[in-house]
Amino acid sequence: MSVAVDERPEAERAEEKAGLWEVAGAWRGVLIAVGIFALTRVAQLLMLVWLGGAADDGTSLRGRLLVWDAGWFLRVAVDGYPHAYTYDAHHVLQGNELAFFPLYPMLIRGFAAVGLSAQSAALVVAWAASIAAAVALHLLGTTLYGKRTGWALVAICCSAPVSVVLSMAYSEALFLALVAGMFTAAHRQVWWAAGLLGLAAALTRPTGAAAALGLAVAAIMAVHRNPWRAWRPLLAAGVALAGVPLFLAWVGLRVGDWSAWFRIQTAGWGTSFDYGKSTWDFLDETLSSGDGWIPMSVALILLAALAAAGVGLAIRPWPPLAVYGVVAMVLVYGQAGFYHSKPRLLLPVLLTLLPAAVAAARARPRVAVLSIVAWAAFGLWYGAYLITIWPYTL
Repeated sequence: MSVAVDERPEAERAEEKAGLWEVAGAWRGVLIAVGIFALTRVAQLLMLVWLGGAADDGTSLRGRLLVWDAGWFLRVAVDGYPHAYTYDAHHVLQGNELAFFPLYPMLIRGFAAVGLSAQSAALVVAWAASIAAAVALHLLGTTLYGKRTGWALVAICCSAPVSVVLSMAYSEALFLALVAGMFTAAHRQVWWAAGLLGLAAALTRPTGAAAALGLAVAAIMAVHRNPWRAWRPLLAAGVALAGVPLFLAWVGLRVGDWSAWFRIQTAGWGTSFDYGKSTWDFLDETLSSGDGWIPMSVALILLAALAAAGVGLAIRPWPPLAVYGVVAMVLVYGQAGFYHSKPRLLLPVLLTLLPAAVAAARARPRVAVLSIVAWAAFGLWYGAYLITIWPYTL
């Protein structure tokens, strides 16, 4: 009678037995992740001050972090949602606050209720969510590949070219924290947490639907492993999958038109799913005859993200993360809208960042640090430039 022998290294077997908190380095490991995040924010704030002085337009640093979409979120937080469509003087349909998902403005309102101004509350929520995102990214990278990958994922994500939105009154930081936390919980099979975080993500951004699909894949994998305990993962997936349809249905009921959310998006921001035609037209025009360096850089970022996603799929990532990444990228590349917002929408996808994080974790520490510093120097400057010198919305 033969006995199976586990031939894996002792360290690997010990990590499997240990809890995620211990594997991630406990408080020391998490504080390192938060420290990495803090370095990126301080460096970018310094760049914002420097470039803001060069812009000389009278806008304060605080004001730069409260521009564009931040105004919409603040109006929802302070005044609530409208009850109908909004039209201009010529009766042309306009975008309004119903286009924006509710969780972030609800949190702003909650923090404002304790005495903060709405603007301060918006920034407090965004920065707290960014810290939570750094912790969740570290835990996700650790549970998938080890704590060095966790730290690398934090550094690469928080210094990406549009990571400036992690410092702004935008919903990306909250969404990133919820999605990374959801996948971490699902990978560790803590289904109640995965379901609640998935629902929260779905009530933060429309791409929460893609995250919920990823969670559904994780649930199916868990049911396949253990059919007798199927209800927990299936319930978690069902809760997360319900989030986006519930909000869209609520908007339709409020306005009296079940297509209301889509019509408002198209009227206000030109957002509609055209199967990638507008993205292709933008890339074709920019790469063949474009002369502006920002459009050219956005085109290159979009192409680089596609290549990175291809590499990410080639390293055979955890299937739920792969499904989320692919569906989220289809939604971003497949929709019409402002081309310069697409890199921001790609930031929480994670699939595009995995290859670099895994490579950095496996490289010599000096090589990894120098590579990430070079990446951060460009990425942090680029984001600061976009909200100081570039005159259009992210």
